[in-house]
Amino acid sequence: MKLRIFCVIFLCIGYSQLGYSQSTKMKKNGTEKVIKIEKKEFGTLPDGTKAELFTLRNTNGMEAQITNYGGIITSLTAPDKNGKYENVTLGCETLDGYLKGVPFFGALIGRYGNRIGKGKFTLDGQEYTLAKNNGPNALHGGKKGFDKVLWKATAIDGQEPQLQLNYTSVDGEEGYPGNLDVEVIYTLKKDNSLKIEYKAKTDKTTVINLTNHTYFNLTGNVNKEILDHEVTILANKLVPVDRTLIPTGELTAVAGTPFDFLTAHKIGERINDANDPQIKFGKGYDHCWVFTDSSNKLKNVASVYEATTGRKMEVFTTEPAIQFYSGNFLDGSAITKGGIPAKFRTGFCLETQHYPDSPNKPSFPSTVLKPGETYQTTTIYKFSVK
Repeated sequence: MKLRIFCVIFLCIGYSQLGYSQSTKMKKNGTEKVIKIEKKEFGTLPDGTKAELFTLRNTNGMEAQITNYGGIITSLTAPDKNGKYENVTLGCETLDGYLKGVPFFGALIGRYGNRIGKGKFTLDGQEYTLAKNNGPNALHGGKKGFDKVLWKATAIDGQEPQLQLNYTSVDGEEGYPGNLDVEVIYTLKKDNSLKIEYKAKTDKTTVINLTNHTYFNLTGNVNKEILDHEVTILANKLVPVDRTLIPTGELTAVAGTPFDFLTAHKIGERINDANDPQIKFGKGYDHCWVFTDSSNKLKNVASVYEATTGRKMEVFTTEPAIQFYSGNFLDGSAITKGGIPAKFRTGFCLETQHYPDSPNKPSFPSTVLKPGETYQTTTIYKFSVK
């Protein structure tokens, strides 16, 4: 009898410890669960340093997996109308997949998201030269942008778990001036949203335009195209581009064009309009929309709905614009989870940001950051069912 009692007590203690290590622990008041972030090794970089993978979970069962290599969101789950959680992003199984080269899957982008014309700009009378890694232009921070560096990671357990990432970009890195201290915080919230907060300071006048380059596919199946997704973008103006996708410097109205998403339209509805030169230049959608409300307050700016699963994604941001990209350059060469090639138009991006090539366009909102100032923006991707 004593032996049985001892065994029962031993098993209870064991199960209690197992539950603590795998998922949650109770706060002192005994009413709220604190989600414990899981951390594991993700792979080894060429210089021998180790990358880590962090899994954030909320009480609904939603998960976000993020690596400190490039601040990459490798996976993000969302429920469908039947309550089934599936990964709705394009990402690789291992670190090696990213090291082989992918089109910025899930990555933090910096110092400058989007394109800078001819790979150069002038600031305070001095010309700065950047790597030309996109035809004649600079794209997404250069050959080794923030998407290819190892960030310092701090996991913060809680009801809404957070991953804080820090990186110092030294003066002259990829051609940009100033030592730039950057902090990015990912928060997985109770309402099934992923909040991204960006902050930066510099010791020398520089330019900055941070964003995230996650590719979404709300079907949960990377084999399926995203053309039936219904998109709404609360923007009445577009930043038109030239043949190399650099802004002309103008802003044009979206009314009466394939770029009018003030009311919901399927991505594939007008994406092949042969009569629109902007569609030709981007081989579809690869443009920056300027929000009707361009204030720096947090605002609802876009939404996407996928009818077969019932999934809906809303975008909130403090930024003045968004780059909507329809995966026109995906060609199957990058391999996603499960060994599935990322094919043409199987993922879309909604990258909140300032306008492209702003350092060379005085009429655009400034992306200049000076010593003593703090760069600070917030973006939220919220998931629900409709």
